[in-house]
Order: sequence, then C-alpha cells, then structure tokens
Amino acid sequence: MPLDETTEELARTAATGDHVALGELLRRVEPDVLRHCERLLPYRQDAEEACQDTLLAVARNIGRFEGRSRFSTWLHIVTANCARTTYRTLKRRAAEQSSDDLAEQRPDPHRVSVIAGARLDLLDAIEALEAEKPDLARALVLCDIVQLDYSDIAAQLGIPLGTAKSRIHQARKHIQASLGDGYLGR
Repeated sequence: MPLDETTEELARTAATGDHVALGELLRRVEPDVLRHCERLLPYRQDAEEACQDTLLAVARNIGRFEGRSRFSTWLHIVTANCARTTYRTLKRRAAEQSSDDLAEQRPDPHRVSVIAGARLDLLDAIEALEAEKPDLARALVLCDIVQLDYSDIAAQLGIPLGTAKSRIHQARKHIQASLGDGYLGR
C-alpha cells in the first residue's frame, strides 16, 4: 500500500488535529485499504466491514501516529489488525449460530474456493500461533500479511534485524506444520 508524499503529508497534518486533512486522508486511502482487506478476507462484505473498521481506527488513533515511520507502514499494520479482528468476530458469530442457520446464510468457504479456503486456513493458523507464540505471530503478520521488509519489521518491533528474521523463520515453520508445505510465506 505505498502512498504518495501528498498522502504522507496529509497524515502528518491530520495527526496534529486537522479535521479537514483527516477527511481528505481517509478519502484517499479508502480504496487501498479495501483492496488490502479483500486480499485477507474472502467475502466482499467482510472486507468492506474490515475497511470501515480500519478507517474508523485511523480516525480515532491518528493522533498516535508519531511520524517515526511512514504513514503507509502504520496504515498497513492497522489494516491487517482490523481485518484479523473482523475475521475473529465473524468466526465467533458463526460458532454461536446453529449449524443449520450458518449453512443457510453462507456456503462453507473451504468448499467455495481454494483461494478463499487457503486464506481462512492461514488466518486460523496465525490465530493459533498468536495464542501460543505472540512474538512470532506479530513478526509473521508484518512480513507476510503487511509485507514489510525485514529492517522495517525489526524497527517496528524494536528488535535486532537477526531476531526479526529468526522469528519470521520460526513462525513460517510453525505455520507450515499447520498448513503443510503449500505455505511458503510471501
């Protein structure tokens, strides 16, 4: 989700409390946020919900954007987190419904599409990894979902570059154990 310098400047201005800049910023980033959410969530409505959650999170938290990294990096992280939260919420709602109700509402995504099923399997595997080893999960999400390079991941997590690479490697091994050899990372 690389953003141009005008958008980066709008983010810095919005972070100071400028509501006009914030409105323009949200308008500019919405298509990119939606595309990113669609890569993670197999249903358009779910991606739209995650996109709206992301834009709301940006609006609420823009004051926390300190400008130490690029806004696009910060936005990537917020987007990935919101998409994963949306997925968890949908999964929890589905578990609360009876299996008959669920079957009528939506077909099983694992049967609908290999791509959709693979994305859901990956989200499930990351969720399991996060419960067991959250440091590994954070590094993996930044690398394979947010698609930051290793130095940006190390900076974002406040760890040495070698530690970031090691965590990503360990996380991928853990995910491969869950998903099989089909998962190779980015």
